[in-house]
Amino acid sequence: MKFVTLNIQFGFGADNKLDLARTAEAVRGADIIALQEVERFWKRSGYIDQPAELARMLPEYHWVYAANLDLDASYNDVDGCLIHRRRQFGLMLLSRWPIISKRVFPLPKFGAVAHHSIQTGMLETVIDVPNSPIRVYTTHLSHLGPDIRKPQIDMMLDLIGKAPDLGGVWCGTHPVESDGWTEGGAPPMPIRALIAGDFNFTADSAEYDRFTGSLVEHHGRLISASGLRDAWVVAGNAEDQGITCPAATDAIEAAKTVSERIDYCFVNSDLWDQINHAWIDENSTASDHLPFWVEFDEK
Repeated sequence: MKFVTLNIQFGFGADNKLDLARTAEAVRGADIIALQEVERFWKRSGYIDQPAELARMLPEYHWVYAANLDLDASYNDVDGCLIHRRRQFGLMLLSRWPIISKRVFPLPKFGAVAHHSIQTGMLETVIDVPNSPIRVYTTHLSHLGPDIRKPQIDMMLDLIGKAPDLGGVWCGTHPVESDGWTEGGAPPMPIRALIAGDFNFTADSAEYDRFTGSLVEHHGRLISASGLRDAWVVAGNAEDQGITCPAATDAIEAAKTVSERIDYCFVNSDLWDQINHAWIDENSTASDHLPFWVEFDEK
């Protein structure tokens, strides 16, 4: 199973040119695709419905979209008829296999005055992978700093941790079996899970420690038996290696910027031993971020 995550920068590449076809090619071939900064009906991207366009370009995939930011963009046409439209910005997930269920969680937001602060969120999906279902989450945390990200991370980890005990999007029984609620049986909420996306922190930060456990001298990460691990590291790479942002078109441009690994895939203990390989597509120019890929055994 191949997984990829990419912040698509609403379709603008490292050359600052809008090209959704290039975006689609950057992730084509994965079995599960997590995308951030996908938008609908913004002037800067030509008022395109980007989730619909990406789905059209990748027709072999099931898909869902989560609008974290949602604003009115309705207008009246030349005949005066109201055209209902929402200006949205959020997360998208595509899968070769059916996406059994979806939930969207708004994350804590800071009421900034002098800085740009937008509503962020986490998208949860349960995917019908052939061997057994899997939970896949994607998110894009605030860029404003650790004080803002900390409550977002605390909320995410709480939601991810307790989800199996709370059950699927519906669970239990219903007194009227013929009313449609029980059609198809209760959807699952499996234990094995991964969360990926643009986390806006580096591996030497306290936020990274919150996911992977604190670093103990001579002993490595203090990880719980069922905790999360960084797929990049599980695959044999060093924590302080790798760059996912920003992508640059040439070495001269790269030298002008601070480049960091801020895009991750964290996996729980049910997936630790299934990671074969993890890599960053350093040749991609589809965004100011680079696609991060993880290959799993199909167990």
